[in-house]
Amino acid sequence: METITVASLGRPFYPGMLYDCRHDSLVPGLTLWDRDQLLKHLEERPHCYSDFDIVTSDSTEDKSHALNVDASLKASFLSGMVEVEGSGKYMKNSKTSKNQARVTLKYEATTKFQELSMDHLGADNLKHLDILQKGVATHVVTAVLYGAQAFFVFDREVSNDEDIKTISGQLEIAVKNLPSISIQGKGSISLEEKDITAVEKFSCKYHGDFLLETNPVTYQDAVQVYLSLPKLLEAKKGNVVPLKVWLLPLTYFDVSATKLVHQISTYLVCEAQKVLENITDLEVRCNDAMKTTIAQQFPEISKNLKIFKDLCFYLKVKFQRTLANKLPSIREGNEDEDELVEVLVGYQSFFNKTNLNKWMDCQEREIDTLKSITIMMENIKIVLSESDLNKEILSAENVRCFVFTSEGSESYLSTLLKHLHDRADLENPKPYNVTDTKWFFSPDVFNEVKQKARKFTDDNKDDVKRLVVALMDENGEKGAKIQHYADGVLTEVN
Repeated sequence: METITVASLGRPFYPGMLYDCRHDSLVPGLTLWDRDQLLKHLEERPHCYSDFDIVTSDSTEDKSHALNVDASLKASFLSGMVEVEGSGKYMKNSKTSKNQARVTLKYEATTKFQELSMDHLGADNLKHLDILQKGVATHVVTAVLYGAQAFFVFDREVSNDEDIKTISGQLEIAVKNLPSISIQGKGSISLEEKDITAVEKFSCKYHGDFLLETNPVTYQDAVQVYLSLPKLLEAKKGNVVPLKVWLLPLTYFDVSATKLVHQISTYLVCEAQKVLENITDLEVRCNDAMKTTIAQQFPEISKNLKIFKDLCFYLKVKFQRTLANKLPSIREGNEDEDELVEVLVGYQSFFNKTNLNKWMDCQEREIDTLKSITIMMENIKIVLSESDLNKEILSAENVRCFVFTSEGSESYLSTLLKHLHDRADLENPKPYNVTDTKWFFSPDVFNEVKQKARKFTDDNKDDVKRLVVALMDENGEKGAKIQHYADGVLTEVN
């Protein structure tokens, strides 16, 4: 009878507990034996081990490896069926920016191993045989490895004039050296002046099973906490939690009991992971774009990015709900894996047909283009809306305005959002043609806009007229134009 090992991910397992592998969920409150019977046949032995490791990647794959999560449990986590706690929350901590260097320090210690003696707790000794027929579980916990894990996630924001690979390398060296740092008097750490300056820019996020008085937020905090972990584990046995559990199928006791019929293949789990990572990557790029000065100066750009971010969120939730429905059904044998293949192909096709990545490429290109041109117009006011522009026009005798033109609202995004809200199939979505819609993909138009920007700036260097830059909806017009207003009336357009 084949047993299964499962990472706890901070969940409160104990020997004799029932578990449902179809949903990767614990079944509390029900047991096959009385508590006294379980304790009588529970064997325990020391299992002392400790180690640390460095994780330089932020991928789901590497996080899963660090937490000893297998493909099946990872699939359940990706679908949102598994609620993680303690050190397991490390699985949910992802970078929010491409301009973020990240290195994680992992500490792990094991203390003891408990297992039930099945010689005395076999089928003939079951006290609650009726539970096997309820269909609420597929396995029972027969052994638990206890200990504690701690993950210190170090982040460093990288500025535009810094190289992210260089900063990542410096961060990795600092984190690798952390376990060997000593504590001096008054709790200070022994670092050279140049190293202190470097680590002051690091932030720290802690995910762990150790109960700390305060969580570390800086590199210096992390050093002190890390060096205290062995003593903390020894002094406070309450820090010991389940790390790994062994599961025995209920069919060991009764062949008619509910069972796990089919495990999800590793290949399909990887494909599901790719879909979610594609969405996450778009969300990260969108976050970076929304933080730019251009996005804050031009509300039309910010609005479209917000719509796109909502689209990514709805797409992720829709996919996770579909997974959460399909996985248990396949594991129970009610559906074939081909059903999941069809779902994955549908989402991959949706990404390809809708050109979501190309849309994001386009927004980044527009932001970079506007930045390169507005830099030429230093100290010229940028109005936030057409209403603000009208106020500027009416508040001065003479106003010259450099107008960037946009192609109107993003009906493409609105259509996709409606598509998802209506729970429509992911078939035949509206495609996005980048080169046909944006002026800055045309070298001729781009060069013309740059020339107008230079002329606008040069002609008005010594002019007392108020200068305004705006982004306006101008359907049919591509690029930019210069408008002159006298006493609130448009008198000239170039």
